[in-house]
Amino acid sequence: MAKVVVRGGGLPKPAGPYSPAIMAGDYVFCAGQVGRNPATGEMGTTIEEQTRQVLLNLQSILKAAGASLDNAVKTTVFMADMNEFSRMNAEYTKFFPRDPPARSTVGVTMAPGIKVEIELVACVGKK
Repeated sequence: MAKVVVRGGGLPKPAGPYSPAIMAGDYVFCAGQVGRNPATGEMGTTIEEQTRQVLLNLQSILKAAGASLDNAVKTTVFMADMNEFSRMNAEYTKFFPRDPPARSTVGVTMAPGIKVEIELVACVGKK
């Protein structure tokens, strides 16, 4: 099975030696995204702002792969402060109003200023 790196203008630039996403077969594997605006480089200060930007970044990546958040089958949410879970979840729900993907959420130590990171797997094959 061949893998294809997802590329395109306006996508978040990786902070290290990895691709924003890889297509393999019917699946798109998106690297974890943080709440940095790819156009300005700015990071929101609240969990809501960062969650929104993370999901907008993932939308852009999926669009470049010919998919959308509707194709998401699994997300993993990494949070610096699990006490902010309900606030993150309220913003997350706006992007997945029905039939949300399977999800795991874990508390982790993050780089300073980063409150949330989300990785995503999408299926673009036939149901």
